[in-house]
Amino acid sequence: MPASITAAYLARYRSVAASGGPAELLPLTGAQRRFLLSRRMRPQGRPDTVPLFFAFPRGTVDPARLHRAALDLAARHPALRAGFAAVRGTPVLRLGAPSVEVADIAVEPGRTAEDALRQALLDWPADGPVLRLLRAAGPAADEELLAVALDHAACDEQSLGIVTAGLTEAYARAGSGATAAAPEDDGLAAYREAVGLQLAAEEAAAGPAAHAHWAARLGTLGDADPSNIVPPTENATGMAAERLPAVTGAARGAVFPALLDAVAAAGHRLLGTDRTLALGYPWGGRPPGAPQALGCFLNTLVHPGAPGPADLDALCGDWWDDLEHAGTPFDEVVHAARSAGARWSGALDGLLTFEDLQRRPPLVLDGAAGRETHLAGRPIGAPLAVAASHGDDLLVRLAWDRDRCRDEDAEAAFDALLATLRHHLGPTPATT
Repeated sequence: MPASITAAYLARYRSVAASGGPAELLPLTGAQRRFLLSRRMRPQGRPDTVPLFFAFPRGTVDPARLHRAALDLAARHPALRAGFAAVRGTPVLRLGAPSVEVADIAVEPGRTAEDALRQALLDWPADGPVLRLLRAAGPAADEELLAVALDHAACDEQSLGIVTAGLTEAYARAGSGATAAAPEDDGLAAYREAVGLQLAAEEAAAGPAAHAHWAARLGTLGDADPSNIVPPTENATGMAAERLPAVTGAARGAVFPALLDAVAAAGHRLLGTDRTLALGYPWGGRPPGAPQALGCFLNTLVHPGAPGPADLDALCGDWWDDLEHAGTPFDEVVHAARSAGARWSGALDGLLTFEDLQRRPPLVLDGAAGRETHLAGRPIGAPLAVAASHGDDLLVRLAWDRDRCRDEDAEAAFDALLATLRHHLGPTPATT
């Protein structure tokens, strides 16, 4: 086989880095390169963002104190004080001074705080700081909403816990009003080590065995009929949500495979097709032995969602086989599938994200813990997206692109999703 895509990128990066310059240049992980490619393909270059929304009693958040805390946090994490650039055509991370945005978002008459934050995130500047904290409150509301939003190319699920814990600690330090002391460790050595180990793992995971696995798994994928694809318009997204009881005991290990089958059932119902769907989901963390640096170390895996109900044991087996090759970068996976005859561009029919809330500390500002909430209407990168949060219960949310899907079809698709989950995980009643 020829050199992997990762190996070719590293060779270009080393050539660029060797030329020197006033700023320190760092290489990008495979996930970061994919996010930057997606950004270049969108109008106005809008990046993928990861927002968390917290409701606090009105008057809790001190913007000046929050700004000091956010700068303190950014000073300790290279991914938060760097910008993405292309040097001689090679994408890199260019280190700079800490920069964040903390802003109050005005709520227009007749609108809500949710509306204001949603629009502010749609207007995210392509060249702005990677960490933004936006606060909004309606004129009659007794709560204020705080959006903690990051460029997805700078963070993953593990990073969200680092951010909430770090902001909590930094906000407490900033409470005295004194200038925050410079951190003893700016995190650069740990970040460089983590990225180096990640790229080494990605290069190792792009060998013949991984290529053969993904070719066999995804060789029958194909894109949707282009004549049926309507260019999406921003802010045309619907959402449905349901809370199910938390899954406990041995069944907990089957939650994710059950969700994959449930998303496939919803996708076939919503899109009205019997073809195998390309369902993407983020997976991964830091390589073994790597520092727990804040950054983007995930990979996007692809599950072939076949029509019809799946046997859960067989699905679990296939999924575990996929996880044996979870380090193969997405661009390598697409190449493997196409080499096996797939007429697939790499476009995803659906997305699944899963978060274990027990692994993320809450955001606490001056003793008040934010109540996490969710906003509908944000753009999604596929016709449908499912997000599942597992904590005291299992919160399942389905978002759909209203330009491509009718609301009544989406409601039927959500029913199919829930029925599939209950079939696999047990006939547990929904909670309110």
